Amino acid sequence: MKLQTLPASNEMKARKRVGRGPGSGMGKTATRGENGQKSRSGASISAWFQGGQTPIYRRIPKRGFNNKRFETKYATINLSQIDKYFNDGDVVSPEILKERGIIKKQLAGIKVLANGELTKKVTVKAQRFSSKAVSKIEDAGGKAEVI
Repeated sequence: MKLQTLPASNEMKARKRVGRGPGSGMGKTATRGENGQKSRSGASISAWFQGGQTPIYRRIPKRGFNNKRFETKYATINLSQIDKYFNDGDVVSPEILKERGIIKKQLAGIKVLANGELTKKVTVKAQRFSSKAVSKIEDAGGKAEVI
């Protein structure tokens, strides 16, 4: 067996050398085509460039008001999570939830949602409650306190 008869692997594959004369098959234009902005050296065109045409972000009218910037976001917690992480008679507050790592950020406050079942008698202190969550907490024998 000779070295030149071994099969070529991807590890041994030589990089593509362009612009090294007509004999290489990739000479003259160096695989960039004939003319145009991308054929020049140093050409970097942004992804949203549309060939000199007025770009779409300038053609679309910017009108109206969007309240998204001013909305109040609440960190949510489900009753199933409260049931999982707390014992009978515990007090659930935003500080304890953050301390135990159940919620990452308090944002504008905590909202308790009614997803899951609550079997333990706990006192839940939060900024907001869904109406079903309040009824489920009280049915279990606990209290829902708005901060």
